[in-house]
Amino acid sequence: MQSKEIDQLRKEIEQILHDNKAMEVKSINLKDKTPIADFMIIASGNSSRHIQAISEILLEELKKIGIKNCRLEGRGSSEWKLIDAVDIIIHIFHPKKRKFYDLERMWSELIPKERLTI
Repeated sequence: MQSKEIDQLRKEIEQILHDNKAMEVKSINLKDKTPIADFMIIASGNSSRHIQAISEILLEELKKIGIKNCRLEGRGSSEWKLIDAVDIIIHIFHPKKRKFYDLERMWSELIPKERLTI
C-alpha cells in the first residue's frame, strides 16, 4: 500500500472504533521505528463483550474495505485483542491491561537506530 492509502485506512479504522464506542483511541506512527507496520492504533473497550464486539465489527468492516488478509490474535482473551491489518496493527484492551502494558509510552519514545535492528 502507498503511504496515502495507509493514512486513509488509519483514519477509517479510527472512525470505525469511534463509531463503536471504543475509548481513548490513539494512533502511533511506527514508520521510522520498526518495519512491522506503519501505524499502531490502541483503543479500549469497557468490558470483555465490548472488546469482542469491537474486534468482530472491525474485522468485518476491514473486509468490506478490501483488506481481506487480516488476522485476529487473542481470541481466547477477554481483556485484549490484536488485529493485524498488514500495514496497521490494532490493539483493543481492557483499560487495566492497557495501563499495565503501556504500549503508548513504549512505542512513542524515540528508539536509537542501533536498537532497531535485531
